[in-house]
Amino acid sequence: MEPNAAEILIEALPYIQKFSGMTVVVKYGGHAMVDDKLKQNFARDITLLKCIGLNPVVVHGGGPQINLVLDRMGIETKFIRGMRFTDEPTMDVVEMVLGGKVNKAIVAQINRQGGRAVGLCGKDGGLILAKKLKVFLQDDMNKPPEIIDPGLVGEVIKINPEIINTLAENGFIPIIAPVGVGENGETFNINADLVAGKIAQSLSAERLILLTDVDGIIDSEERLISSIDYKTVQKMLCKKIISGGMIPKIEYALEALEKGVEKVQIINGTKNHALILELFTDEGVGTEVTL
Repeated sequence: MEPNAAEILIEALPYIQKFSGMTVVVKYGGHAMVDDKLKQNFARDITLLKCIGLNPVVVHGGGPQINLVLDRMGIETKFIRGMRFTDEPTMDVVEMVLGGKVNKAIVAQINRQGGRAVGLCGKDGGLILAKKLKVFLQDDMNKPPEIIDPGLVGEVIKINPEIINTLAENGFIPIIAPVGVGENGETFNINADLVAGKIAQSLSAERLILLTDVDGIIDSEERLISSIDYKTVQKMLCKKIISGGMIPKIEYALEALEKGVEKVQIINGTKNHALILELFTDEGVGTEVTL
């Protein structure tokens, strides 16, 4: 028999009580940002979290939206080892799309659901200080590594969370575009999963939730792992059971755990209300990773 609405609410009650006051950093990206119904449901979920006493902080991507604008402008899209090569014209588009169109669309969607969202990028209040990312590729151990230049792709030096804390304390929901600023005012394109992990660390967040287009961590027999610890994940990485685009997500998740984040949850953002189901039901819908 399917649970009714009352049963679902009763199941959620102890989690709501436990999580009150908790800071939850959510990385929002993938197909969940493209489908209109999923966008609306995500906005409702984030608004609900704030209304019941949690402090959600959203870090978003926007790869498909960037690609669309680049195509319209006739700028070639190139990737180096999975990273978008970002020259100055591309960086202009990235900043415009992430910090403008995408960020403000998320803000507007949450505000329409009754939330109080405020859009930020890494330049605001010196939020994300960054430097140019250096990529080393070594195919032959007998030769020195090759240095690959990905352009204006950055890595995080420091997060200054004051502006996030100020907004959260005053009832607002920060929505953050992963664009960082260098020491000399340069603008850098930074991986959204990386930024989400660093922000979770800086806020001493209890939860880091990564919305993806897959259900979570899958074992060697293609089954979803609902809960896993740090050491077991490392073994799966060594055995190459975890591969492809999941590898950097897992690496950022493990770093967050090392730096004090209590739990990282990896869920499929293409499932309606996946965020709420993961946090407030006994079974959840994705994978939780703990120390």
